[in-house]
Amino acid sequence: MAVFVALGAFLMTLVGGWVAQRVTDRRHLVLGLAGGLMLGVVGLDLLPEAIEAAGGLVFGVPAALLLFVGGFLFAHLVERLLAVRQAAHGASEERVPQVGLTAAAAMVLHSLMDGVALGAAFQVGGGMGAAVALAVITHDFADGFNTYTITSLYGNARRKALTMLYADAAAPVIGAATTLVFTLPEQLLGCYLGFFGGALLYLAAAEILPEAHHEHPARSTLLCTVAGVGFIWLVVGLAQ
Repeated sequence: MAVFVALGAFLMTLVGGWVAQRVTDRRHLVLGLAGGLMLGVVGLDLLPEAIEAAGGLVFGVPAALLLFVGGFLFAHLVERLLAVRQAAHGASEERVPQVGLTAAAAMVLHSLMDGVALGAAFQVGGGMGAAVALAVITHDFADGFNTYTITSLYGNARRKALTMLYADAAAPVIGAATTLVFTLPEQLLGCYLGFFGGALLYLAAAEILPEAHHEHPARSTLLCTVAGVGFIWLVVGLAQ
């Protein structure tokens, strides 16, 4: 059942990527929406789940929050190291394609964990599985949208962006299938979500949103960002 439901997530991811491709003439709106979706996923979905699942304090601070900060710093460090490396080879472009591919790979890993969470939920019971399925299928639209947008934003060819999109779409199916063999410990999953949330927030706040408002500081761009956050809020609320 979990694998069957994951096929719905597969289709929703592709739909999200298709939408991102079709609105290239409104690139600033796409980036504004992507930033809002990423902000909503981190603040309203990933971080609360991470804090609940990771458990325990490390010197007075929840482990998930420490990893959240660590993920943010790690994303910043990776981007700076790649930028310095490219500059050393005489490249003048600010955007480093490898950063986009790395971020998209993190999205794929996140979708894989979505599939694992989906399979684990169905192991608990049908009601739990249905709730998680609603959340996974709906927000995989945002995952597909963001995966294609991030890969393209950093100057990667359309072929690479599509490759990462298809990988992201297949990941929940693979993740759900793995739960037929084993179950990922909840605490480990929570730690991962915290770390990934920090990296995702860095990309949204330091890259996606500034780029969205750089050439088109329009009110419509800001509204798209708010709409993205509101969409994730709706998804989280419906999944409760």
